[in-house]
Amino acid sequence: MNPLELKEKILELKTSRKAIIVAHNYQLPEIQDIADFIGDSLELSRKAAQVEAEVIVFCGVHFMAETAAILAPEKIVLLPDLQAGCPMANMITPEELKEWKKQLPGRPVVCYINTTAAVKAEADICCTSSNAVEVVNSLEAEEILFVPDKNLGSYVQRYTSKKIISWDGFCYVHHHFSVGEVNEARRRWPEAQIWVHPESPPEVVEAADLVLSTGKMVKEARLTDKKEIVIGTEEGILYRLKKENPEKNFYPLKSGSLCFNMKKITLIKVYQALQSMEPKIVVPTIIRERALRSIEKMISI
Repeated sequence: MNPLELKEKILELKTSRKAIIVAHNYQLPEIQDIADFIGDSLELSRKAAQVEAEVIVFCGVHFMAETAAILAPEKIVLLPDLQAGCPMANMITPEELKEWKKQLPGRPVVCYINTTAAVKAEADICCTSSNAVEVVNSLEAEEILFVPDKNLGSYVQRYTSKKIISWDGFCYVHHHFSVGEVNEARRRWPEAQIWVHPESPPEVVEAADLVLSTGKMVKEARLTDKKEIVIGTEEGILYRLKKENPEKNFYPLKSGSLCFNMKKITLIKVYQALQSMEPKIVVPTIIRERALRSIEKMISI
């Protein structure tokens, strides 16, 4: 099947299965093009839980599909490739978190949405990159355990008087951005603003013009009067930014900044998932209920 035929087959199956397709901002262009919704991980999960569909095809990575299954247990959640994981989410296990809590008792655990369901179940409250500061500042404790991203933890520390004790995790895409690349971008595009994700190292955050989550990058791209913008996050988002803002120019901070797991989702895998209704993402009830509490506490803020 050629790509056009494949898209037609996917749309036919989507209708017959009463399914919706959601795609993360980092997905391949052809996946974004067939999606009903494009966004960041929590935004997609909440949207998928709200719409009247029986099946959610989640084009993202494993923890994102788990979050959708936590928020919409009555729906079937399909992840077209089970090997599409998140290295940062895998940098902490529930067993490691339990042990860390024993070593540093009495401190609430804030877990980034980029964690497994089992880790969310061991945390007190969840956060996203856009609301992490607000979540931390909502807590009464003066010392906070933050998992798993030390760079996001460092970013939050800038905006709180509380002491952030971070786990030693990171996103390999964002962690490898450098101040040298920011300086080179300023030399190449002197009129451009530089936006980076808060998962970037502290010195890169310091050197940038704006620090934004992917969702906020999408919104700011529509609002800004800047015509040239350098984007310091996974390159997949550039497709959406250019498509929605054709009058503006977007450049990657570092060419080849790719999350290889995100790129594992392909049209043929989406088609096969809808055809076979596999692989399904199922979160055990006991984990789902505890993880849901962490997410709902965040949403209530």
